[in-house]
Order: sequence, then structure tokens, then C-alpha cells
Amino acid sequence: MMILQKQALFQFYFLKSPCLPTGRTVYYKLETTVKEKKTIKKTGFDNEKYLKMQSEHIRERINQFDNKLYLEFGGKLFDDYHASRVLPGFAPDSKLRMLMQLADQAEIVIAISADAIEKNKVRGDLGITYDSDVLRLIDEFRGKGLYVGSVVITQFSGQHSAVMFKKRLENLGIKVYILYYIPGYPGNIPLIVSDEGYGKNDYIETTRPLVVVTAPGPGSGKMATCLSQLYHEHKRGIHAGYAKFETFPIWNLPLKHPVNLAYEAATADLNDINMIDPFHLEAYGETTVNYNRDVEIFPVLNAIFEQIFGESPYKSPTDMGVNMAGNCIIDDEVCREASRQEIIRRYYQAVDGIADGSRTEEEAFKIELLMKQEHITATDRSTVSPALVRSETTGAPAAAMELPDGKVITGKTGDLLGACAALLLNALKELAGIDHDKHIISPSAIEPIQLLKTQYLGSKNPRLHTDEILIALSATAADSEDAKLALAQLPKLHGCQVHSTVMLSEVDRKTFQRLGCDVTCEPKFQ
Repeated sequence: MMILQKQALFQFYFLKSPCLPTGRTVYYKLETTVKEKKTIKKTGFDNEKYLKMQSEHIRERINQFDNKLYLEFGGKLFDDYHASRVLPGFAPDSKLRMLMQLADQAEIVIAISADAIEKNKVRGDLGITYDSDVLRLIDEFRGKGLYVGSVVITQFSGQHSAVMFKKRLENLGIKVYILYYIPGYPGNIPLIVSDEGYGKNDYIETTRPLVVVTAPGPGSGKMATCLSQLYHEHKRGIHAGYAKFETFPIWNLPLKHPVNLAYEAATADLNDINMIDPFHLEAYGETTVNYNRDVEIFPVLNAIFEQIFGESPYKSPTDMGVNMAGNCIIDDEVCREASRQEIIRRYYQAVDGIADGSRTEEEAFKIELLMKQEHITATDRSTVSPALVRSETTGAPAAAMELPDGKVITGKTGDLLGACAALLLNALKELAGIDHDKHIISPSAIEPIQLLKTQYLGSKNPRLHTDEILIALSATAADSEDAKLALAQLPKLHGCQVHSTVMLSEVDRKTFQRLGCDVTCEPKFQ
């Protein structure tokens, strides 16, 4: 049982959802009156300082070796919305912009596992296969003026689909290299660091000092690609270096800092655990933060470095990293609060996943523990109580949105509109200064759309979704100044928080995503 509390005037609202783990009941104490609050969106992170500091630090690391650095680049390059949420001020494309500052020195190698190709592994966030994402990444990088040198297929053991993908890339004029499956990897170091191990792999021809190794997702073989290249470069008399770029956990923040706890919440499905780097503590007497996988693999990496070079250039996993994000936090409390909110969002994602069968109970339990560590509850998310109160008082599904000024607007399911569509209209009216009793889309304009849905497209639900109400609003805007004014408010919804008392349809979820809203839902089907 989890008790969620909030200090205010309360009424009890009882929620027991069949999709929660057996025997788990969630009680919410909800505010009977939702008070308007004024908030100013604050910045906690200096993005420009980050871009400058990060690029300079990478240049320094390149110079530590023979002007050749293989940089394992983890996380998302184009759309790192997790970082932008927990570090307000961090731009989602910051890492890409940072690389663009190094464009004259950098080339990109994209790694993909042969097993991922064979199994048609799919990116959960984009819904496309890893091999399709490789092509997307190439186009994205080239579109930004970054040089993509090649693609490397890792863990190759003759997979037919990998062979076909290689031919496809080569037909497009893209260089492709092969890294073979090594039995006993990564523990069999004598075999790995030999002509039958790394030596059997293709040598990736590179031309620039900084080689950024990235991939569609985890398990693609980025580190193996870097280490294989170190072996080959060493045989050619080049003392190349290796470094790792991961934004989280942030090594120079406390272990239990909310920013680092939010990373644990985000990776609950991977069971990543933040921990003190014991190697760094022993070597320098300095407490730094890393995560379990890097700490566990470091002795192996160290042994590989020693086999290749005769000595290791690093004394700890922290030494290998180049992340400067922690040095660019300008308001710690802003980042703490933003991270607490992210943990709550991740909790809702987990319990919703239990409901639809995509997540495990263990993920939800882990995030619950993180919430208890931070002394936060689900109702610390500003839109939860208003949505649940509106649903309880009306007897219908409801949704709530926090606007940029802190005011919370709600909407409920009616005869014409679903809760999210109603919420969207109400929010746009509020932002446009239009009286809420005024119809900016006439019922007569909505009814033909309902007729189309039910009689011609076979839908059983006549109510309009968010995308349909926006289309109706756009059509109305041709003849209505109010509708035109409301439509112009859409950019102001970016960054707004939304909560629904039922799980959203795919179309509503994607519409809010495109508008830049952060959405959570109760684990309850409509």
C-alpha cells in the first residue's frame, strides 16, 4: 500500500485500479479547492556555458593522446528531453550543438549489433527498428553538417539480415565495417586482445582527431568498437585514447541528489543503480558518482588497456568520463524540484505500463522507493489532484493542465468532446482571454465530424479527440477571430504539465507530445 498525502484542506478520494499489482491500493488525499498559484518558469542550467565548457574539455582530452580520441557517446543526441526536464535550461539538442562546435575535428561512426538487425529490435520511443534508425541518424547528422565516416556492424557471426543490411548501406555509398563475435567477451582478455580477437575485426578507416561512436540504442557495441580501434591503432604506432560521454548520473553531484535519482527512475527497466565510484575514491580520496555497469566493467577495461598499452591511462570509471553538465547548474533548487517532478512522471509511466502489460511491477516498486527517499508523492504533481477532483465531482473522466503562469485548467468528457479535447479548448480559451462560456467552435461544426467518425469510419466513440478538435478549430479560424486567437496560443502549451484520470488513446498522447506537453495518466482504462 502506498499512502499519498498533501498538506491542505482534503477530502478522501478512493482509487482502486485492477491494473495495479495484486493487493495494492492507492489512496489520494485531494484538495477540495484548487487555488490559483502564480509561478515563473525558472532556469537552473546554463546551456551556453555547457556548450563552451564541454567542447573545450573534449578538445583537452584529444590532446592527451596522439591527437586521436574515440569517444563513446551515450544517450540521445537530438531529443534529450529527459535532460531538459531535470536540468531546466538544457536544450534537448545540446549534445548535438556541442558536437557541431567540434565539426571540423569530428567524424561519426554509428554502431549497430548484428543481433539487433536479425531480431528487428525496435526503439521504444520512436517505434522504428534499429537498422531504420541508423539510416535516420545518418540523414540527421549530415543534415546538420556533421561528417558520418562509416557504420560498423558488431557481434557479427554470419547473420543473413546483417549481410543484407551491409549490402544496402554500401549501395547507398556508406562504408561498412565488421566486428566479429568473440567467445567469452568481455572476460576472456587474452583472446580479446589478440589477433584472433580484436585483431580479427575490420580496422575502421578514420580521418579526423575525434571519432564519435554512437548507436541507435544500448547494447549496440559502442565500447567494443572503441576498444577494437585502440588495439588496431596501437599496432599501427598510434597511441589513441578512449573516453566516455554520458550525461547521467552526474559524477560531481551527490549520490542521492534528485537529478541522479531521476536518472535511476528513468532507467528502472534496466535496473541501473547509482553508486559511489570505489576506484576513484581509492585513487584520489574523492567521492564521485557513477553507475553499476560502468563500475562493474572497469576492472575488465583496465586489464584491456594494460594489455594494449602496457599501462592504463585511467584509474577509475569517473576518469574515463568527460561530462561537464554538473559544472553548469546555476540554480540547484530549481533542478532538484524539476527532478522530483520527473520521478513522479516516471512513476506514472511505470504503473501505466503495468496496466497495459509493457512494464513490470519491479520497476514501479523501485520508483516508489525513490519517491520515498525524496519524500514526494503523486499529488506533489500539480495537475493530479485537480484532475481527480474534477472526475470525482462530475462522474466522468477528466484531465488537468498547468499553464505557464501556474494556473491549473481542467476538462471533462462530455457528449461532444473527450476530456483531453475539452481540456485543450479550455486551456486555449484561458490563454487567449476568451470567456469560458463562449463557444469558439459551434456544436454544428462538430456534429458533421462525429457523423464522419461513426457512420463512415466505423468508430464507436463519437467524441472528438485532441487532433480532431484542433482541425475543427483551424477550420473555424478562417471565419472566427476568437478561434484564430485561440489557435495562436498553441506554442504557449510547450512545457505544460497534463494529467488524465484515464489512460490516453494513442492519438491524444501523440498530440500532446507534438505540442510539447508532459503527460501522465492514472493506470485506468476508460
